[in-house]
Amino acid sequence: MPVPTQELKLEIVNAATGQPLGARAAPGADGALVVRDYPKDGPSPERWQFTPVQSTQDDPAYVIRNAVSGKVLDNPAAADRGVRQWDAAASKKAQQWRLVPVEGEAGLYVIEGAADGAVLDLDEPAKNDTRIVLGEYDDSAESQRWRLVPGEPMRTSDLVLDWAPLSHWNSRQSWRLTHDKNALRPAADATPSFSNVLLVLEKFGCDQDAGGWTTDRPSGRAAGQAGWWAGLGERFLADTTGTGIADIVGLKPAKGAVTSSSRGDGTFDDERVLHPPASSASPKDLWTLADLTSKSRPGVVVLAAEGTRVSTQDESGAFAPAGGELVLKAFGHGPQAGSWLADKHPRFLADTTGDGRLDIVGCHDDGLWVSLQDDEGTFAPLAEEPALRAFGHSEEAGGWLLDKHPRFLADTTGDGRLDIVGCHDDGLWVSLQDEEGTFAEPLYVLDEFGVDQGWTSIDEHPRFLVKTTSDGVVDIVGFGPQGVVVARGRGDGTFERSQLVLDDYGQAQGWTGKKHLRLLADVTGDKNPDIIGFGNEGVWVSHNKGDGSFEQAKLVCRGFGYNEDVGGWRVDRHSRFLADITGDGRLDIVGFGGPGVHVARNLFRRFRTR
Repeated sequence: MPVPTQELKLEIVNAATGQPLGARAAPGADGALVVRDYPKDGPSPERWQFTPVQSTQDDPAYVIRNAVSGKVLDNPAAADRGVRQWDAAASKKAQQWRLVPVEGEAGLYVIEGAADGAVLDLDEPAKNDTRIVLGEYDDSAESQRWRLVPGEPMRTSDLVLDWAPLSHWNSRQSWRLTHDKNALRPAADATPSFSNVLLVLEKFGCDQDAGGWTTDRPSGRAAGQAGWWAGLGERFLADTTGTGIADIVGLKPAKGAVTSSSRGDGTFDDERVLHPPASSASPKDLWTLADLTSKSRPGVVVLAAEGTRVSTQDESGAFAPAGGELVLKAFGHGPQAGSWLADKHPRFLADTTGDGRLDIVGCHDDGLWVSLQDDEGTFAPLAEEPALRAFGHSEEAGGWLLDKHPRFLADTTGDGRLDIVGCHDDGLWVSLQDEEGTFAEPLYVLDEFGVDQGWTSIDEHPRFLVKTTSDGVVDIVGFGPQGVVVARGRGDGTFERSQLVLDDYGQAQGWTGKKHLRLLADVTGDKNPDIIGFGNEGVWVSHNKGDGSFEQAKLVCRGFGYNEDVGGWRVDRHSRFLADITGDGRLDIVGFGGPGVHVARNLFRRFRTR
């Protein structure tokens, strides 16, 4: 587990005994510390906070403070080498400790004294109330290994508003917002963030009456996320006209891309064909909508058997040519286009050079391939050799697997060019792009966010590269085994040691990739990404505090959740998105459920109080 912030309260559990560190059952005046069992009907195990005090980022020291008493872990230099909790003293070296990760053991640490390098150990591991002592480091001693266990997260609720249907004399229907008095533990200063759920369109749903939409790909990997394209049967949100308002787009076997345009009030028009399929269309084709030049309406881009096909959109909303123009004989699933497979080879549309035009980047078996778009809108043919023999599926290119090893394009240096960032088994790798467009050999920059550190899969542990503060530096945010983890970017392609910043949204708090979606998006309008989790009880949000840390989770919508009483939403059937469907600048929640399209309106600014 990453090093925690001083705000979190954690148990310190010995790996050999499974018992937490704390005072004796009958504490003495000497403040001696032990590991012991805590009966279910007795007091809870003691929790501790880690406050950084000095030294370099690569070798930080901490004061370990009792979250209740305020006393700190102390080395009294006694003859018996016993460790105690004692009153804090400013800059006292004997009260400073380092957390040293155990190599090859995810989530385990050796706790080392900054004064003399001795480590926390057990005096007599066979007994209960076993005293904590300092000993010489022994890499084979399990008694010297400690696990940090977050406590139960604090959760509250915003005011939850529901829709009350209204009928009018002219048969017109509308809805009025009403307060849901059953909101779970509302916060004292709560203001509504989202309305409750409203069914706005009885189409695009899984039920037969709503179209019988199905897809073979989990919604956790839906279109709209970097590196993913939409396949047959998928539905997603996209701005089809360039107005900034998101419409519904779905891919049908016979009709191609169909859409329901947003009316600007949270509802949608009837379904119509947006873009018919090409005569050579295949169920393996992957689709997306993108403004390729940043100067026109979005076009349709299809990764087809023969390569990459593009249809541009004119001012009237028509796409030409109807089946798309073959612009590049590459990145397609047919042998003539490189045999790119959806379950092996991620592909991206991104402006890699900062010229305002989207390029195509893909990771094949043998490494990274790039096709740049020029001023005329032409995509360059692929070179004879990959741009980088790394980040590929084959062992020679690193053995990167789609379900385990996420890869990203992100500007980690602030020079306007996108670099390659990937999380492999051993941790984080970065390849920087220079002014000539050349990608450097990957550097191993952080032993975190990898399979070896407990990040077992993309679905189980989503990771994002985003700016968590307004300083313009890209950070890494991940949903790890113990909660939300952040590694601050240094602006030079490297990252600081990761920190556990929130004890929520992780496996330890019951979040799993098979049941729950977790995303990052700005739902408050302050330009900083917030955490959004579709949990058991509904939608939870942790607002960004502005400094890259996050508030405790609040239940903001009693819908779109896994439990049956909030809709029974499933990640393999029911896609959910955050998008502005009204043009007011706020991200709403849109979900494709069984009977159709469901919406929860974002009310944050409307009801925000000073």
